[in-house]
Amino acid sequence: MKLKERVFEKLDGARGQSFSGESLAEEFGVSRNAIWKAVKNLQKDGFAIEASSNKGYALRSENDQLTVSGIKKYTAFEYDLHVLQSCTSTNDEGKKLAREGAKEWSVVVSEEQTAGRGRYERKFFSPRADGVYCSIVLRPKYTAEETLFLTTSAAVAVCEAIEEISGKRAQIKWVNDVFVEGKKVCGILTEASFDIESGGLQYAVVGIGVNMREGDFPDEIKDSACALFTKEEYTAQTRSKFIAVLLDRFRYYYETIPQRSFFASYKARSFVLGKRVEAVSGSMRGTGVATDLDERCYLKIRFEDGTEKYLSSGEVSIKIAKAQEADRKARP
Repeated sequence: MKLKERVFEKLDGARGQSFSGESLAEEFGVSRNAIWKAVKNLQKDGFAIEASSNKGYALRSENDQLTVSGIKKYTAFEYDLHVLQSCTSTNDEGKKLAREGAKEWSVVVSEEQTAGRGRYERKFFSPRADGVYCSIVLRPKYTAEETLFLTTSAAVAVCEAIEEISGKRAQIKWVNDVFVEGKKVCGILTEASFDIESGGLQYAVVGIGVNMREGDFPDEIKDSACALFTKEEYTAQTRSKFIAVLLDRFRYYYETIPQRSFFASYKARSFVLGKRVEAVSGSMRGTGVATDLDERCYLKIRFEDGTEKYLSSGEVSIKIAKAQEADRKARP
Protein backbone atom coordinates (compact mmCIF):
# COMPACT_ATOMS: atom_id res chain seq x y z
CA MET A 1 0.00 0.00 0.00
CA LYS A 2 1.36 3.43 -0.95
CA LEU A 3 2.05 5.99 1.78
CA LYS A 4 -0.76 8.20 0.46
CA GLU A 5 -3.23 5.35 0.87
CA ARG A 6 -1.95 4.47 4.34
CA VAL A 7 -2.28 8.08 5.47
CA PHE A 8 -5.81 8.27 4.09
CA GLU A 9 -6.80 5.01 5.80
CA LYS A 10 -5.58 6.43 9.11
CA LEU A 11 -7.49 9.70 8.69
CA ASP A 12 -10.58 7.97 7.33
CA GLY A 13 -10.74 5.68 10.34
CA ALA A 14 -11.13 8.68 12.63
CA ARG A 15 -12.92 11.38 10.66
CA GLY A 16 -12.71 14.80 12.26
CA GLN A 17 -9.84 13.77 14.54
CA SER A 18 -6.49 15.48 14.01
CA PHE A 19 -3.13 13.73 13.79
CA SER A 20 0.15 15.60 13.90
CA GLY A 21 2.62 15.21 11.07
CA GLU A 22 5.16 14.04 13.63
CA SER A 23 2.95 11.21 14.95
CA LEU A 24 2.06 10.05 11.44
CA ALA A 25 5.70 10.14 10.37
CA GLU A 26 6.68 8.04 13.39
CA GLU A 27 3.86 5.54 12.82
CA PHE A 28 4.71 5.00 9.16
CA GLY A 29 8.49 5.24 9.50
CA VAL A 30 8.91 8.18 7.14
CA SER A 31 9.83 11.87 7.34
CA ARG A 32 7.35 14.62 8.17
CA ASN A 33 7.99 15.99 4.69
CA ALA A 34 6.84 12.67 3.18
CA ILE A 35 3.63 12.92 5.20
CA TRP A 36 3.12 16.50 4.01
CA LYS A 37 3.55 15.40 0.37
CA ALA A 38 1.10 12.51 0.85
CA VAL A 39 -1.51 14.87 2.30
CA LYS A 40 -1.00 17.35 -0.54
CA ASN A 41 -1.55 14.57 -3.08
CA LEU A 42 -4.72 13.50 -1.28
CA GLN A 43 -5.98 17.08 -1.36
CA LYS A 44 -5.24 17.24 -5.09
CA ASP A 45 -7.34 14.10 -5.49
CA GLY A 46 -10.25 15.97 -3.96
CA PHE A 47 -10.21 14.73 -0.38
CA ALA A 48 -11.30 17.33 2.17
CA ILE A 49 -8.33 17.27 4.54
CA GLU A 50 -7.77 20.13 6.95
CA ALA A 51 -4.16 21.01 7.74
CA SER A 52 -3.33 23.07 10.82
CA SER A 53 0.11 23.89 12.24
CA ASN A 54 -1.33 23.52 15.73
CA LYS A 55 -3.46 20.39 15.38
CA GLY A 56 -2.12 18.52 12.35
CA TYR A 57 -4.19 16.78 9.69
CA ALA A 58 -7.86 15.76 9.81
CA LEU A 59 -10.27 14.34 7.23
CA ARG A 60 -13.45 16.39 7.37
CA SER A 61 -16.54 14.35 8.19
CA GLU A 62 -18.44 15.62 5.12
CA ASN A 63 -15.94 14.04 2.71
CA ASP A 64 -17.88 11.75 0.37
CA GLN A 65 -15.33 10.35 -2.07
CA LEU A 66 -15.40 6.61 -2.57
CA THR A 67 -12.35 4.73 -1.30
CA VAL A 68 -11.43 1.12 -0.64
CA SER A 69 -11.08 1.68 3.10
CA GLY A 70 -14.22 3.82 3.20
CA ILE A 71 -16.30 0.96 1.79
CA LYS A 72 -14.56 -1.91 3.56
CA LYS A 73 -15.23 -0.54 7.02
CA TYR A 74 -18.96 -1.21 6.44
CA THR A 75 -18.73 -4.69 4.83
CA ALA A 76 -19.17 -7.99 6.65
CA PHE A 77 -17.11 -9.93 4.08
CA GLU A 78 -13.82 -9.43 2.26
CA TYR A 79 -13.89 -8.07 -1.29
CA ASP A 80 -11.09 -7.23 -3.70
CA LEU A 81 -12.17 -3.63 -4.25
CA HIS A 82 -10.97 -1.42 -7.09
CA VAL A 83 -12.10 2.21 -6.82
CA LEU A 84 -11.69 4.39 -9.90
CA GLN A 85 -12.20 8.09 -10.44
CA SER A 86 -13.59 7.54 -13.95
CA CYS A 87 -14.04 4.78 -16.53
CA THR A 88 -16.08 4.04 -19.65
CA SER A 89 -18.14 1.52 -17.69
CA THR A 90 -17.45 -0.59 -14.63
CA ASN A 91 -18.53 -3.67 -16.59
CA ASP A 92 -15.75 -3.02 -19.11
CA GLU A 93 -13.27 -2.84 -16.24
CA GLY A 94 -14.77 -5.90 -14.55
CA LYS A 95 -14.51 -8.00 -17.71
CA LYS A 96 -10.91 -6.90 -18.15
CA LEU A 97 -10.10 -8.02 -14.61
CA ALA A 98 -11.91 -11.33 -15.16
CA ARG A 99 -9.95 -12.04 -18.36
CA GLU A 100 -6.74 -11.35 -16.44
CA GLY A 101 -7.68 -13.97 -13.85
CA ALA A 102 -9.25 -11.86 -11.11
CA LYS A 103 -10.74 -13.89 -8.30
CA GLU A 104 -14.44 -14.10 -7.54
CA TRP A 105 -15.82 -11.10 -5.65
CA SER A 106 -13.44 -8.69 -7.27
CA VAL A 107 -15.45 -5.46 -7.40
CA VAL A 108 -14.98 -2.36 -9.53
CA VAL A 109 -16.47 0.91 -8.30
CA SER A 110 -16.20 4.25 -10.09
CA GLU A 111 -17.08 7.83 -9.26
CA GLU A 112 -18.43 8.23 -12.79
CA GLN A 113 -18.93 6.37 -16.07
CA THR A 114 -18.36 8.09 -19.38
CA ALA A 115 -20.15 5.38 -21.38
CA GLY A 116 -22.39 3.62 -18.88
CA ARG A 117 -24.85 1.24 -20.50
CA GLY A 118 -27.77 -1.02 -19.76
CA ARG A 119 -29.53 -3.75 -21.69
CA TYR A 120 -29.67 -3.43 -25.48
CA GLU A 121 -26.75 -0.95 -25.31
CA ARG A 122 -28.97 1.78 -23.86
CA LYS A 123 -27.06 4.59 -22.20
CA PHE A 124 -27.04 4.79 -18.42
CA PHE A 125 -26.70 8.32 -17.06
CA SER A 126 -23.66 8.19 -14.73
CA PRO A 127 -22.64 11.65 -13.46
CA ARG A 128 -19.73 12.05 -11.06
CA ALA A 129 -20.50 11.48 -7.38
CA ASP A 130 -24.28 11.30 -7.84
CA GLY A 131 -24.63 7.55 -8.16
CA VAL A 132 -23.33 4.11 -7.32
CA TYR A 133 -21.69 2.44 -10.32
CA CYS A 134 -20.20 -0.96 -9.57
CA SER A 135 -19.51 -4.31 -11.20
CA ILE A 136 -18.92 -7.64 -9.50
CA VAL A 137 -16.77 -10.42 -10.96
CA LEU A 138 -18.21 -13.89 -10.36
CA ARG A 139 -17.15 -17.39 -11.37
CA PRO A 140 -20.39 -19.37 -11.00
CA LYS A 141 -20.38 -23.14 -10.75
CA TYR A 142 -24.13 -23.35 -11.18
CA THR A 143 -26.10 -24.91 -14.01
CA ALA A 144 -26.77 -22.83 -17.12
CA GLU A 145 -30.36 -22.32 -15.97
CA GLU A 146 -29.28 -21.16 -12.52
CA THR A 147 -26.86 -18.56 -13.88
CA LEU A 148 -29.93 -16.72 -15.18
CA PHE A 149 -30.71 -15.91 -11.55
CA LEU A 150 -27.63 -13.71 -11.11
CA THR A 151 -29.60 -10.70 -12.32
CA THR A 152 -32.79 -11.45 -10.41
CA SER A 153 -30.97 -12.10 -7.13
CA ALA A 154 -28.99 -8.88 -7.63
CA ALA A 155 -32.28 -7.00 -8.07
CA VAL A 156 -33.49 -8.23 -4.69
CA ALA A 157 -30.18 -7.24 -3.07
CA VAL A 158 -30.49 -3.75 -4.56
CA CYS A 159 -34.03 -3.41 -3.18
CA GLU A 160 -32.92 -4.42 0.30
CA ALA A 161 -29.98 -2.02 0.20
CA ILE A 162 -32.29 0.81 -0.91
CA GLU A 163 -34.70 0.13 1.92
CA GLU A 164 -32.00 -0.15 4.58
CA ILE A 165 -30.18 3.01 3.52
CA SER A 166 -33.09 5.24 2.46
CA GLY A 167 -36.16 3.75 4.14
CA LYS A 168 -38.02 3.86 0.80
CA ARG A 169 -39.91 0.91 -0.64
CA ALA A 170 -38.31 -0.58 -3.75
CA GLN A 171 -39.99 -2.65 -6.46
CA ILE A 172 -38.79 -4.63 -9.47
CA LYS A 173 -39.94 -4.26 -13.06
CA TRP A 174 -39.27 -7.55 -14.81
CA VAL A 175 -36.55 -8.47 -15.48
CA ASN A 176 -33.97 -6.22 -13.92
CA ASP A 177 -35.07 -2.63 -13.31
CA VAL A 178 -35.62 -1.34 -9.78
CA PHE A 179 -38.23 1.33 -9.17
CA VAL A 180 -38.94 3.69 -6.28
CA GLU A 181 -42.19 5.68 -6.15
CA GLY A 182 -43.07 4.64 -9.69
CA LYS A 183 -39.79 5.71 -11.31
CA LYS A 184 -36.63 3.85 -12.28
CA VAL A 185 -33.77 4.26 -9.82
CA CYS A 186 -31.52 1.35 -10.79
CA GLY A 187 -30.49 -0.75 -13.77
CA ILE A 188 -28.64 -4.08 -13.76
CA LEU A 189 -26.60 -5.54 -16.60
CA THR A 190 -25.11 -9.04 -16.43
CA GLU A 191 -22.52 -10.05 -18.99
CA ALA A 192 -20.81 -13.43 -19.20
CA SER A 193 -18.12 -15.36 -21.07
CA PHE A 194 -18.49 -19.03 -21.89
CA ASP A 195 -15.77 -21.65 -22.38
CA ILE A 196 -16.28 -23.10 -25.87
CA GLU A 197 -14.64 -26.42 -25.01
CA SER A 198 -16.41 -27.16 -21.75
CA GLY A 199 -19.58 -25.24 -22.46
CA GLY A 200 -19.37 -23.83 -18.93
CA LEU A 201 -19.20 -20.29 -17.72
CA GLN A 202 -15.73 -18.74 -17.46
CA TYR A 203 -16.97 -15.72 -15.58
CA ALA A 204 -19.90 -13.38 -15.16
CA VAL A 205 -19.85 -9.66 -14.41
CA VAL A 206 -22.90 -8.15 -12.75
CA GLY A 207 -23.06 -4.40 -13.25
CA ILE A 208 -25.29 -2.25 -11.05
CA GLY A 209 -26.06 1.44 -11.44
CA VAL A 210 -28.12 3.32 -8.84
CA ASN A 211 -29.15 7.00 -8.89
CA MET A 212 -28.30 8.09 -5.36
CA ARG A 213 -28.56 11.87 -5.44
CA GLU A 214 -30.82 13.95 -7.66
CA GLY A 215 -29.20 15.76 -10.56
CA ASP A 216 -30.05 17.09 -13.98
CA PHE A 217 -31.39 14.03 -15.79
CA PRO A 218 -31.34 14.19 -19.61
CA ASP A 219 -34.65 15.15 -21.21
CA GLU A 220 -35.30 11.63 -22.49
CA ILE A 221 -35.36 10.13 -18.98
CA LYS A 222 -36.22 12.99 -16.63
CA ASP A 223 -39.89 11.94 -16.44
CA SER A 224 -39.17 8.24 -15.90
CA ALA A 225 -36.06 8.24 -13.67
CA CYS A 226 -35.50 9.31 -10.08
CA ALA A 227 -32.84 9.32 -7.36
CA LEU A 228 -33.02 8.02 -3.80
CA PHE A 229 -32.16 11.36 -2.21
CA THR A 230 -32.45 15.06 -2.93
CA LYS A 231 -29.22 17.01 -2.63
CA GLU A 232 -30.39 18.28 0.77
CA GLU A 233 -31.28 14.81 2.06
CA TYR A 234 -28.04 13.17 1.02
CA THR A 235 -25.31 12.79 3.65
CA ALA A 236 -21.62 11.97 3.29
CA GLN A 237 -20.62 8.31 3.08
CA THR A 238 -24.12 7.19 2.08
CA ARG A 239 -22.77 5.72 -1.15
CA SER A 240 -20.06 3.77 0.68
CA LYS A 241 -22.61 2.35 3.12
CA PHE A 242 -24.97 1.48 0.26
CA ILE A 243 -22.27 -0.39 -1.66
CA ALA A 244 -21.35 -2.38 1.45
CA VAL A 245 -24.95 -3.41 2.16
CA LEU A 246 -25.51 -4.24 -1.51
CA LEU A 247 -22.44 -6.47 -1.73
CA ASP A 248 -23.23 -8.34 1.48
CA ARG A 249 -26.88 -8.92 0.56
CA PHE A 250 -26.04 -10.00 -2.98
CA ARG A 251 -23.40 -12.39 -1.65
CA TYR A 252 -26.05 -14.14 0.46
CA TYR A 253 -28.47 -14.51 -2.44
CA TYR A 254 -25.73 -15.57 -4.86
CA GLU A 255 -24.51 -18.32 -2.55
CA THR A 256 -28.05 -19.62 -2.04
CA ILE A 257 -29.17 -19.56 -5.70
CA PRO A 258 -29.79 -23.35 -5.72
CA GLN A 259 -32.31 -22.82 -2.89
CA ARG A 260 -33.97 -19.91 -4.77
CA SER A 261 -33.80 -17.88 -1.56
CA PHE A 262 -34.31 -14.67 -3.53
CA PHE A 263 -37.50 -15.73 -5.29
CA ALA A 264 -40.20 -14.96 -2.71
CA SER A 265 -38.90 -11.42 -2.30
CA TYR A 266 -38.46 -10.98 -6.06
CA LYS A 267 -42.07 -11.95 -6.74
CA ALA A 268 -43.46 -9.93 -3.82
CA ARG A 269 -41.69 -6.84 -5.15
CA SER A 270 -42.96 -7.24 -8.71
CA PHE A 271 -43.95 -3.94 -10.26
CA VAL A 272 -45.89 -5.52 -13.12
CA LEU A 273 -48.02 -8.37 -11.77
CA GLY A 274 -51.70 -7.62 -12.30
CA LYS A 275 -50.94 -4.74 -14.64
CA ARG A 276 -51.63 -4.29 -18.32
CA VAL A 277 -48.33 -4.36 -20.21
CA GLU A 278 -46.83 -4.37 -23.64
CA ALA A 279 -44.44 -7.33 -23.83
CA VAL A 280 -41.51 -7.71 -26.21
CA SER A 281 -39.56 -10.97 -26.43
CA GLY A 282 -37.50 -11.63 -29.53
CA SER A 283 -39.74 -11.07 -32.55
CA MET A 284 -42.88 -11.40 -30.43
CA ARG A 285 -44.73 -8.26 -29.38
CA GLY A 286 -48.15 -8.06 -27.79
CA THR A 287 -50.32 -6.45 -25.15
CA GLY A 288 -51.89 -8.26 -22.23
CA VAL A 289 -51.96 -8.66 -18.47
CA ALA A 290 -49.00 -9.93 -16.44
CA THR A 291 -50.59 -12.63 -14.30
CA ASP A 292 -47.80 -14.63 -12.67
CA LEU A 293 -44.10 -15.31 -12.12
CA ASP A 294 -42.88 -18.88 -11.78
CA GLU A 295 -39.74 -20.03 -9.93
CA ARG A 296 -37.71 -19.73 -13.11
CA CYS A 297 -38.64 -16.02 -13.04
CA TYR A 298 -40.56 -16.50 -16.28
CA LEU A 299 -43.34 -13.93 -16.61
CA LYS A 300 -46.79 -15.22 -17.52
CA ILE A 301 -48.79 -12.96 -19.84
CA ARG A 302 -52.46 -13.36 -20.77
CA PHE A 303 -52.69 -11.69 -24.15
CA GLU A 304 -55.68 -9.89 -25.62
CA ASP A 305 -56.57 -12.86 -27.83
CA GLY A 306 -56.92 -15.07 -24.75
CA THR A 307 -53.67 -16.97 -25.19
CA GLU A 308 -51.21 -17.27 -22.31
CA LYS A 309 -47.47 -17.50 -22.56
CA TYR A 310 -44.49 -17.58 -20.21
CA LEU A 311 -41.69 -15.23 -21.25
CA SER A 312 -38.15 -16.25 -20.32
CA SER A 313 -36.55 -13.03 -21.55
CA GLY A 314 -37.42 -9.68 -23.03
CA GLU A 315 -39.00 -6.64 -21.46
CA VAL A 316 -42.35 -5.18 -20.58
CA SER A 317 -43.62 -1.62 -20.69
CA ILE A 318 -46.43 -0.43 -18.47
CA LYS A 319 -46.33 3.15 -19.76
CA ILE A 320 -46.94 2.14 -23.38
CA ALA A 321 -49.73 -0.21 -22.41
CA LYS A 322 -51.43 2.56 -20.44
CA ALA A 323 -51.21 4.88 -23.43
CA GLN A 324 -52.70 2.23 -25.69
CA GLU A 325 -55.54 1.63 -23.25
CA ALA A 326 -56.31 5.35 -22.99
CA ASP A 327 -56.27 5.69 -26.77
CA ARG A 328 -58.63 2.75 -27.20
CA LYS A 329 -61.11 4.13 -24.65
CA ALA A 330 -61.07 7.51 -26.40
CA ARG A 331 -62.12 6.03 -29.72
CA PRO A 332 -65.82 6.46 -30.68
